[in-house]
Amino acid sequence: MSLAADAFKRAAGERAASYIQKGMVVGLGTGSTAVFATRKLGEMLSSGALRDVTAIPTSRATEAEARRLGIPLIDESIPSQIDLTIDGADEVDPALNLIKGGGGALFREKIVAEASRRVVIVVDESKLSPALGMRHALPVEVAKFGWQSQERFLAGLGLNPSLRQATGGGVYETDQGNGILDCATGPISDPKGLAAKLASRAGIVEHGLFCGIASELIVAGESGIRELRRSG
Repeated sequence: MSLAADAFKRAAGERAASYIQKGMVVGLGTGSTAVFATRKLGEMLSSGALRDVTAIPTSRATEAEARRLGIPLIDESIPSQIDLTIDGADEVDPALNLIKGGGGALFREKIVAEASRRVVIVVDESKLSPALGMRHALPVEVAKFGWQSQERFLAGLGLNPSLRQATGGGVYETDQGNGILDCATGPISDPKGLAAKLASRAGIVEHGLFCGIASELIVAGESGIRELRRSG
C-alpha cells in the first residue's frame, strides 16, 4: 500500500469515527480502511473524549483489534439495534451499491449492516466504479458440502467463479468455516437482480452484493474528503 493510499484510508475512517456519539452501539467493519475507524474509536474511549459506547465486530480479526484497544463489545447475538455501522467496501457504484467480501467477512458484515439504523461506508477514491464488477471480483460464500455444484451454478450464470486460496496455501476458510468462490463477473448491469438469483440458491451462504444497504459514503482522495448520501 502506498503512503498516499494509506493516508486516504485513514482520513476516511477517522472522519466516520467522528459520527460516533455517547451511548451508541456501533458496528465495526473489517478491512484496511474500516480499521482506522476502529482505532480512532479506541483512542477516543481511552482518552475520555467519548464514553458509554459498545461495539459489535464483523470478523474475528476486527474483534481481536477491538479487544486490544479496550473497546467494550456486545454479545454476538446482537441483543439491541445497532445505531451506526462503519465499514469499508471493495467497489462502489454511483447508486452506492457495493461489492464487499474481499477480506472474507461478507456474511457477518451483512448481518451487522442490516441490523443497523445507519451504515457509513468508508473508501479511498480507487474503489469508485461506474459499474460493479469492473474493478473487483464478486465473492460468493458457499457451504463446503456440494460447493462444486455452486461453482457450476455460478459458471452457468456466466460469472466465472474460482475457489479462493489461503495466503499460506490450501483452501481459504471464512470465520464460519465456509469457502469463497470469487467471480470475475465483468460489469454487472443489474446488481439487485443478480443478488436475488444468488440468494435463492441453496448452498450459497451469502454473496458480496450489498444493494440499498449503505446510507452514506465517505470518500478520501487527492482532492480531500467527500460525503455522499444514498438517494431514495
